Amino acid sequence: MPLDLAHIPIVDGHCHSLLRQQPLGEDGFRLHLTESYHPAMAEHVPHSLLYRWTLRELAELFGCDPTPDAIHAARRERGLEWITRTVVERGNFRTWLIDTGFDTGSTLSLDDLRRIAPCRIEEVVRLEPLIERLILEADGFDGFLDAYRASLANLRSRGIVGLKSIIAYRSGLAIEPVGRDAAGRAFSSVHDDAKRRGTLRIGSKPLLDHLIVLAVEESARQGVPIQFHTGLGDPDLDLTMVDPAALRIIFADRFRAAPIVLLHTGYPYVRSLAYLAAMFPNVYADMGEAILFAAGEATEITRELVGLAPASKILFSTDASLVPELYWVGARLGRRALARVLDEHIAEGALDERTALDWAEMILWRNSERVYGL
Repeated sequence: MPLDLAHIPIVDGHCHSLLRQQPLGEDGFRLHLTESYHPAMAEHVPHSLLYRWTLRELAELFGCDPTPDAIHAARRERGLEWITRTVVERGNFRTWLIDTGFDTGSTLSLDDLRRIAPCRIEEVVRLEPLIERLILEADGFDGFLDAYRASLANLRSRGIVGLKSIIAYRSGLAIEPVGRDAAGRAFSSVHDDAKRRGTLRIGSKPLLDHLIVLAVEESARQGVPIQFHTGLGDPDLDLTMVDPAALRIIFADRFRAAPIVLLHTGYPYVRSLAYLAAMFPNVYADMGEAILFAAGEATEITRELVGLAPASKILFSTDASLVPELYWVGARLGRRALARVLDEHIAEGALDERTALDWAEMILWRNSERVYGL
């Protein structure tokens, strides 16, 4: 019989909070089934495998017909609290690690999320919004650096289990060594412009390179994981600059105590990500996001990860955000893909069923509990 992993709990190592005001119909909901923010893409979403899988999985969740009208009627009838509670319970989620730097103006706070989601909720701090806020508040570079270092101090005692960088979106993953003087000159230009405009989207490569390395140093000092966006994402990233192999500076020996989590399977650079997890003891391969947005390749992606990276180095996540149903679909597709790959290796004689289930437990929850100190 094929493996059934539904009884194994999930620690979702990278995900986001939920919208306070949920989309009530097909048009609003459909936008959450694509990474594109171009309105014209909405008409193409129903022709994607993620959309088709979502209809099937939500019909199962709500006990209704697999049609948009039936599903959205069920969503409206049950409401956010019922859906969230049911997704957590039936999806067998143990913990959500929430990136609190995404769409914060319209999403539930961690305390509000804890009131409706019956699982452990922990915080991961996104660095770039923090940097932007501190630059706008600062009078000069020295004061800014002091405030930045203070914001990274004593993370666990402040209830923070990880850091996250989206430098991939801003200046790419090819981080270079940048000294304090060069970073200070870059800060002056960025700071002046930010003060004049009253807002900031940090994209200065020398400044970001310097600050992200400081965060990796703090990660190593405290043993708190730092996540990096790699691979696919919104249309504003340059796909040629997000191969995780470009992060070579942070794989140096001096950062060996920093647990480094490479997110989103690195897709389409899956093999780069798996290679890095196989080579460096402190580097971990996250299998999230691609299991949703490359749903038709979920099994192939999982096969590549398990084929090279040790099972003890692979961490499960959904990268679900804003609507709770994405957690459900991510858990269902992720468990199915992992079970298929493990079944293949059982059939070929590389694994017995007991070992395969042990690996599934490691990937779905035990590795994340160990890495994040849960």
